[in-house]
Amino acid sequence: MNAFLLVAIKLLIGFFAMVIIINISGKGNLAPSSASDQIVNYVLGGIIGGVIYNNSVKIPDFIAILCIWCALVLALKWIKKNSVKAKQLIDGKPLIIIDQGKIDIENCRKAGLSAHDVAFKLRTNGIYSTNLVKRAVVEQNGQLIIIQAGEENPKFPIITDGQLQYDILEVIGKDEAWISEEIKKQGVDNYSDIFLGEYVDNSLIITTYK
Repeated sequence: MNAFLLVAIKLLIGFFAMVIIINISGKGNLAPSSASDQIVNYVLGGIIGGVIYNNSVKIPDFIAILCIWCALVLALKWIKKNSVKAKQLIDGKPLIIIDQGKIDIENCRKAGLSAHDVAFKLRTNGIYSTNLVKRAVVEQNGQLIIIQAGEENPKFPIITDGQLQYDILEVIGKDEAWISEEIKKQGVDNYSDIFLGEYVDNSLIITTYK
């Protein structure tokens, strides 16, 4: 087969594979919210880019590799959706680096932030002293969420896809007894019945599957 034609066919297959994988796995990869989402994009691009110009990799082999990768992506998505611990292991969890004006040095180290990094991130948000910070949280995608003293807590997803997010409970300073009481007030007995539960202005807003 002509080398140019082989590259063109592989390029076409790669394009359709990307469209199919994105549609099957969800549109979340278009705006990655975690390191694993970003890695999925990088690896898929690497597979397609590396194979297109490698004439030793035949089209059936290329298709097989893409199918295997698609299966791995779907398996990873299923595991993250159905296991909070697995999701935290893969994506990490939010880290509180400043609480009531005090810096948590250990969490800063876990997030890979130096004192200079923390100060720079605060300055870019118009904050020049940690004393002005009620709470600062590093999200799974590396974004820093800052709540200034006197501000209400922003929206936090405490329950997602029927799973209680214990790390978020820690961030907002609540416990499981509190959230169990709140969902019962709204006529829900189990977390598994809740699609999304948000903590907004010291109250819980839930969306059930039914």
